[in-house]
Amino acid sequence: MIWVGGAPVQRFLQDVQYALRQLKKSPGFTATAVISLALGIGATTAVFSVIYAILMNPYPYAHTDRFMHMSLIDAEGKRQGFGLNSDQWRELKKSPVIEDAFVEDEWSLTVTGHDFPEDVEAGFESSNMFNFLGVPMLYGRGLQPSDAVDGHEPEPVVVLSYKFWQRHFNSDPSVVGQKLQMVHKDYTIVGIAPSRFTWGDVDVYVPQKIVEEPNHTFNTEIRLKPGVTRDQADAALLPLFQQFAKDRPQGFPKGSFKVHVLGLNDNFLQDLGGTLYLLLSAVALLLLIGCGNVSILLLARGTSRMHEFALRAAVGARRWRIVQQLLTEALLLSLTGAALGVGLAYLSLGKIVDTLPKYAYPHEAAIRINVPVLCFCVAVAILTGVIFGLWPALQMSRPDMSQVMQSGTRKVAGSVRGGRALGSLIAGQIALTMLMLAGAGAALEGFVKLTTVHLGYDPHNIMSVPIPVHENTYKTWADRANYFEQLKTRVAATPGVAMAAISTNATPPSNGGDTLFDILGRPSSQEQKARLNFVSPGYFPALKIGIAQGQIWSETENHNGAPVIVINETMARKYFPKGNALGGAIKLQLKDAPPFNLMAPGADGWLRVVGVIQDKLDDGLRNPVVPEMFVPYTLWMRMGTQILVRAQVSPLTLLPAIRKQIAAVDPEQQTISDPQDLEHWIMSEPEYEQERLVSWLFGAFAVLALLLAAVGLYSVVSYSVAQRTNEFGIRMALGAQREHIWKMAFRSMSVSVSVGVGVGLVLALALNKVVAHWAEGSSRDPLLLAGATMVLVLAAAIACAVPARRAAKTDPMVALRYE
Repeated sequence: MIWVGGAPVQRFLQDVQYALRQLKKSPGFTATAVISLALGIGATTAVFSVIYAILMNPYPYAHTDRFMHMSLIDAEGKRQGFGLNSDQWRELKKSPVIEDAFVEDEWSLTVTGHDFPEDVEAGFESSNMFNFLGVPMLYGRGLQPSDAVDGHEPEPVVVLSYKFWQRHFNSDPSVVGQKLQMVHKDYTIVGIAPSRFTWGDVDVYVPQKIVEEPNHTFNTEIRLKPGVTRDQADAALLPLFQQFAKDRPQGFPKGSFKVHVLGLNDNFLQDLGGTLYLLLSAVALLLLIGCGNVSILLLARGTSRMHEFALRAAVGARRWRIVQQLLTEALLLSLTGAALGVGLAYLSLGKIVDTLPKYAYPHEAAIRINVPVLCFCVAVAILTGVIFGLWPALQMSRPDMSQVMQSGTRKVAGSVRGGRALGSLIAGQIALTMLMLAGAGAALEGFVKLTTVHLGYDPHNIMSVPIPVHENTYKTWADRANYFEQLKTRVAATPGVAMAAISTNATPPSNGGDTLFDILGRPSSQEQKARLNFVSPGYFPALKIGIAQGQIWSETENHNGAPVIVINETMARKYFPKGNALGGAIKLQLKDAPPFNLMAPGADGWLRVVGVIQDKLDDGLRNPVVPEMFVPYTLWMRMGTQILVRAQVSPLTLLPAIRKQIAAVDPEQQTISDPQDLEHWIMSEPEYEQERLVSWLFGAFAVLALLLAAVGLYSVVSYSVAQRTNEFGIRMALGAQREHIWKMAFRSMSVSVSVGVGVGLVLALALNKVVAHWAEGSSRDPLLLAGATMVLVLAAAIACAVPARRAAKTDPMVALRYE
């Protein structure tokens, strides 16, 4: 019965009831359309929410547009680190382009006064830092100028980070005003930082004592004055830094350099921005494919119902009533898909955040669902449903009555036009899916290359245990050398430990510090630079690094701080091309700066080359090996080191026993709270985490796109077969074979699939540079493209085969009576 009158509310309710019955009669169609929309909306919203939080609105600090990092660019165009002492900081603050600047340092402290000491990372901040950042504290106050007056000892006050407050004090706000003992000194807790205040990722903030020591340098952050551009700042700061370099040349690049200021988020934009935008492109394609799928389903279903629309119009239904009915059905589908998409966005957001490289984005970022983007995606989904849901009704709401009365099948005028539209949509969907598959293949190929790269060392069953040395302890060279040796000996004696070695700064695959050096008998050159590592002789067998020539220094030589050095093959080939590295002599630029850096007697003289090791990765997982030098760690000891532990079992299981051994040497000595084995160290490398993020997320989106495309094809072929059932019956009654019917069903989509694959291949080739910039693989790889084509064609064949087989098995007599 067709209802054509009544109150608006009654008409609406009846439309909803009728729409629900129609959707219930086609559960496969309904589920497919809803899931297609939900996947597109959920994925797109989640990924853009991550992008917005990390790249567009990451920081809670004041004036972030003028908050700058400073860097120095040497003559080779490479960025160099530096530090400023207290006098230089004060001069910097007087610059006409700078509004304010603060200095900071970072050190490990130990919470004492409890049964078990707890290691904490402390940020030592100049007293203007909190005013500079301009973030109100959650409870209490931040550090203030009166906490650290020049020429006086800083006040013993501390501000707790939000996470440390939660972990150590169970989120108790009454701790403000209480005491926290660190290294046997009582500090008054004056404030609790809010959750987004994570500057430096430290546990506590204490006032920095500004010492008048030329070699004691700090990290320095600046804020430009309003209206000052970055170029203006670079030009104004260069003469000042050139003067700093003249006054203290050991802290600045040799030769000419430039000053370059960077925005607070520029490094993260460079490291992760392209990856996130690539993923956004992937989910945007997924949203398009999902909406295309719904369009195909609605158009195919509408085309199959054209006879129904014509009959309703013929018996008196007004055009607007037919449109209104279909609008209700389309809105029900779209809104249901949108609702599920919202839920999926919230569920998937946390999963995406878990896969992000740990240190490749600011931890201040509040990653939450972006409402405007969510509304946009929902609007796109609704618009898609409305347009393609109403298209058949608008075509057939004024039919040719003679054609309707003569037609005994579902084929009526307009189906040819509808078929062309369906074919175009299918081709577009296949093309986008092909592009997704090629991009996912390139990302996976790059990730596989990264995981199978030759390391040059064995990272299995070995871990690095960082050990900080507290200030004012082990202040002489002999005391510190003996202390480190005792720690190594006790750790090596731990049951389950196969070998232990000192590795101050040499944990691969990205290790050492770039250091200038001279070669005996050759002119000095500022271009002679190599990675310098401080290790014990056990470092090489612990990592199973092969010896190419010569030998490693002995334990006795290590204990005495002997002037010896070992280089890698790359350095030997570059600087000793005649093969005469052994017996050569190298001089390093090492400076004695007690109590922070203690140098052995003679360490600033010529070091004899005693060995050449086989190359290992030393500059990350992607970059080629660079020249590398190894010297006894006793030549130049910092206030802290690392112990490499090779174990007979999983090394992390030995941590409690190792910590007991360390405490047996010094009860107050702590290790860094989260040591890692070298396999996880590799997986924490930015390039590894970035490739893993791109490959897995891109791969997941590509699989979803493939499933959506296959379902869309299946739906179209199914509706096409249902529409032509009567025709197939006539053909079979006249003698057509089942294989002929099978081929007809396949042929209906072969052109669209072929065109879509072709266009997708063209897009993959055209966008290769974009994909290759953020993935190690290439979307132009012939094998990759052939594989993606085969996967897509196979999925299309399966999608078409099921309804085609059903059509071929239809009984001709049943088909002839089908309506």
